Amino acid sequence: EPMPINQVHRLGMGDAITKSYKMVCKGPFNPADHLLMLKLRNRVLRGIVSNKADINFIKSHNIKNQAFGHTLIPTEFSRAAVYIIRDPRDMVISYAKHYGQTIDKAIDSVSNGDNTTAANDDSVKQYLGTWSQHVEAWTKAKDVPLVVQRYEDMIDKPKETFSELLKFLGIPYDDAQLEKAISFSSIGEMKKQEKVEPFIERSSNSQTFFGRGTSGHWREVLTAEQAAKIEKLHGKVMRKFGYL
Repeated sequence: EPMPINQVHRLGMGDAITKSYKMVCKGPFNPADHLLMLKLRNRVLRGIVSNKADINFIKSHNIKNQAFGHTLIPTEFSRAAVYIIRDPRDMVISYAKHYGQTIDKAIDSVSNGDNTTAANDDSVKQYLGTWSQHVEAWTKAKDVPLVVQRYEDMIDKPKETFSELLKFLGIPYDDAQLEKAISFSSIGEMKKQEKVEPFIERSSNSQTFFGRGTSGHWREVLTAEQAAKIEKLHGKVMRKFGYL
């Protein structure tokens, strides 16, 4: 059966959960104190990888770089990485919806080298940088094995894309299992579940978390000027990954 969307944490966790930082802090922890958070970050990551599991899946939005002298994705806690990339022209639509911004503001946000998420009781600050900086920092890294997967390929050729991922992870499967897993994780299934129970990662800025889950939607939403701005600012990296 499809896994309930609000139980995906059973398969992995995030590296920005405020509760985790409170657990390792020997005293009061204010999620807005980003310098304290960065000092505690290695303790949080060490706690995750010390849980005796064979493998830990950790979701991160952080750029593979440093912040205030602290390495955000330390090699010592990393076995491998799966990097998912999406056309920035589509991505800004989801970004704007999630953060309650206009499209123009979202374009400016993902084109700002100082871009971060805001800290709150659920999540600590995450350091993003620009879309191009983020993509290049991760895809050029050589310290751990890396597989890069395009969101668009997950939609257009799911069997090929997810079989590549399973092989990379060393997870055995057969075609029937793969087809069932793809069906169970479709955007239609996610939206169906969300109608019954709100997704816990839904932003307070929007009524639903899951959108259209398509590629090329930007052609219907962005103005010619907005699309041209993204292409001008991020064209080099977009071309590298087949978006131009």
